[in-house]
Amino acid sequence: MGISTVAVVGLGYIGLPTAAILAANGVPVTGVDVSSATVGAVNRGQVPFVEPDLAGYVSDAVSSGRLRAVSAPEPADAYIVAVPTPFMDDHKPDLSYIEAAARAIAPVLRGGELIVLESTSPPGTTRRMAEWVLDQRPDLSLDGSGDRPVVYFAHCPERVLPGRIMVEMVTNDRIVGGLTPEAAQRARELYQVFCQGEILLTDAVTAETAKLVENSFRDVNIAFANELSLVADKLGVDVWELIRLANHHPRVNILQPGPGVGGHCIAVDPWFIVDAAPEEARLIRTAREVNDAKPRWVLHKVVDAVADLGVPNPVIAAYGLAFKPNIDDLRESPAMEITTEIARTFPHATVLAVEPHVDELPAELAGLANVRLASTDEALAAGQVHVLLVDHTQFRALAGPLAGEPVVDTRGILR
Repeated sequence: MGISTVAVVGLGYIGLPTAAILAANGVPVTGVDVSSATVGAVNRGQVPFVEPDLAGYVSDAVSSGRLRAVSAPEPADAYIVAVPTPFMDDHKPDLSYIEAAARAIAPVLRGGELIVLESTSPPGTTRRMAEWVLDQRPDLSLDGSGDRPVVYFAHCPERVLPGRIMVEMVTNDRIVGGLTPEAAQRARELYQVFCQGEILLTDAVTAETAKLVENSFRDVNIAFANELSLVADKLGVDVWELIRLANHHPRVNILQPGPGVGGHCIAVDPWFIVDAAPEEARLIRTAREVNDAKPRWVLHKVVDAVADLGVPNPVIAAYGLAFKPNIDDLRESPAMEITTEIARTFPHATVLAVEPHVDELPAELAGLANVRLASTDEALAAGQVHVLLVDHTQFRALAGPLAGEPVVDTRGILR
């Protein structure tokens, strides 16, 4: 294959598992991260976030000497870039992390390396990454023109579910798109080291767009369920019973509604398509707007519940801050947004944030004087209005304790 060492740039929710799984398959890996805390944790064999099974992989990889972390790229045969790709206030993609990674890698290249972008990206980002690298290294090329050494660029988007990353990273099919056919082939050989699923080759722009399409499809379907919950509420219908009955049709499979859509993928990726084709992506834009509006609707329900309570300084318990069950990932979490807005809407209330997967409040909530992290038992005892935002497994036992209490249930837990 010609790849004996790999550098993974960005040791977050995707980069660190990727580094660990490569190391577990015998590949020496250097992990690169700008956070000194992350570098230190990894070099101690520790994982700075919650992901089942990952801790064992990292500990074994570090103790075996096949994984170490550094703060700046070093020479390697292949680089995997797994840095954040957020969007800005106008929903335009922020590619500054990818550009910084590309410019950091460029000085240590010798020619012949493979650079794979794993970060979910707008169409054309892999080519832009190549331009950033070659702008600093005009002695290198994409195709060997002018007798310059070649650097191979490809895109291989991750397709894993938080909470199942170490399983799905191995078993899921992968899409690999190269700026050149040879780049795609080299990337496939790299991922074949650990991937048991089918590896599908295409060009870079198609690979970039495929990941966005996958998450936009899911977003549209969630938006239908969330919009249906608004309609059902207006009609006085139990939306979960409605969906249960409708799903008995052999060709209907409606998803479950919630307080919105979170996570770095589904809540972000559709905007990249909208930015790339604003006139054409009408349904995708509408789905994003429906899902982004759902937290405000939940907040109105909490306002109504507090008004019905008639207490001047209520204690409001918010159950869950993560964007999905049984993880500690708070990125783009609608539960976080709702809890923050509850605290701001009721400055004289006490807001008990219940999140069993974190040890301290995130900065957004820690800065609010009327919010504190609480246990489930404390929230049940002190809460006067209860807001169920995440269906963590342990919250499913709350139906009995909360019977007869003022509850805003966004997950159908108490049915």
